[in-house]
Amino acid sequence: MINNEELPIGFTMELAQHSDILNRFSKLSKQEQESVINGARNINSRNEMRNYVESIFN
Repeated sequence: MINNEELPIGFTMELAQHSDILNRFSKLSKQEQESVINGARNINSRNEMRNYVESIFN
């Protein structure tokens, strides 16, 4: 997936709870994945992270 970069823990936890989104995320290009991850780095609450992950493919 992403080399030498740590994923935000909240993002990882939300992806783990949404296997369909995780599957679709894994099929993105590396550049698209990095863009999504960078967006997740700016989120500070669990509720915001859940909304962010659920909105990735909506």
